[in-house]
Amino acid sequence: MTEESIFLDYVGDTPRMRILQYLIEGRDFDYTLTDLLHASVSWGTLNTLVPKLLELGMVIKTRKIGRATLYKINQENVAVKQLIDLYNSLLLKHLSELEEKTKKIEMTL
Repeated sequence: MTEESIFLDYVGDTPRMRILQYLIEGRDFDYTLTDLLHASVSWGTLNTLVPKLLELGMVIKTRKIGRATLYKINQENVAVKQLIDLYNSLLLKHLSELEEKTKKIEMTL
């Protein structure tokens, strides 16, 4: 069972957007391809999409540990900056709505 994602509701629930959401949520960390499987995409899809995201400059290689290459979202990329702004705005909007609902429930008690 997967959690509902407000971000994916707006931008579309595609493997590419799932990978980008996962990287945006953990934007201060770097990940191996195996770690990126937690974005709910298949190994084959990862091996297709990561090179494309690297080519677009949305993802960067950060380092190698043994045979594993680690990747991170490129926060300097213009498109990524806009996606991060959208992600943050949607999250704040959702939290505000939850806070309002909580206040209304508390007022009725």
